[in-house]
Amino acid sequence: MAWLDESEFVAVVGAAARAPSMLNSQPWRFRRRADTIDLLVDPDRRLPVVDSTGWAARIGCGAALFNLRLALAALGRPAVVTALPEYDDPYLLARLTPDRPRPPSPMEAQLYRAIPRRHSNRGPFADEPVPLPVRGKLSSAARAEEAWLDLLIGPVAVEATALMVRAADDVLCRDAAYQAETAAWVRRSTAVTDGIPVPAGGPAPRPHELLARRDYGGGELPAHRDYERDPLLAVLSVTGDWPADQVQAGQALQRVLLTATDLGLAASLFSQPIEVAAVRERLRRAVGRTAPPQMLMRLGYATATPRSPRRPVRELILQ
Repeated sequence: MAWLDESEFVAVVGAAARAPSMLNSQPWRFRRRADTIDLLVDPDRRLPVVDSTGWAARIGCGAALFNLRLALAALGRPAVVTALPEYDDPYLLARLTPDRPRPPSPMEAQLYRAIPRRHSNRGPFADEPVPLPVRGKLSSAARAEEAWLDLLIGPVAVEATALMVRAADDVLCRDAAYQAETAAWVRRSTAVTDGIPVPAGGPAPRPHELLARRDYGGGELPAHRDYERDPLLAVLSVTGDWPADQVQAGQALQRVLLTATDLGLAASLFSQPIEVAAVRERLRRAVGRTAPPQMLMRLGYATATPRSPRRPVRELILQ
């Protein structure tokens, strides 16, 4: 009996594709061969300027890999994952093979149900603190994927990190090619399957905001509304910064994001300080890790915002 039939394969790929990716470029492809599933980077969807090293594509594919693992577990057919199984294939990031069948654990079932609800929320969050037990669950989620989630607590740590975000954003805003490629992924039509639709990109940034946000063409925020004064910021790190480490970081990132969704939290990602090497090093020193950080995120309570679209599943499958 085959591990998955065609409809099951399509379903698990659909769940995998709900992962986050830089500019919603969705840089993943999936291939089934007998009783294996391969996850590959799609070279046609790489961002040559914004993601010249492929770091963001590997983070996104790692997040898709975690969704894929959950979807298989939810079917009662979990997988064994081998990262970078063929050194002569630069696009092949992971290969999944059948593990012993078993029912999903309660945690796997919870996180799987959170997949369709998770999305980046670029709007204002409430000035409501995230309770300590909830923070502990977020940190535990990262540890479950062999990663660390350093929560930045207190106005001094938050302000210092905000200055790093601003410094990195200033560097990127002065890069005309970077800004042009970012703008090319902004979508002003609703009939799209990738990129950042203007409604999902959040309001237009204001100069006085604590955290510098990318401008995706949104309208002005009403004068009586503003972003939270004391956001919960978290830095995700793993043991290294090689391609396999970045795939691992993507899996940890998605586990944290799905845990946050399950706990009723919203999240948005700030990659600017990861993209600028000097700022990334400052952030590494600030959290006291030996390896460079892989993502900065903002977490809190918020009302729902529009979601970014996804490509048809059949476009993601290699024959």
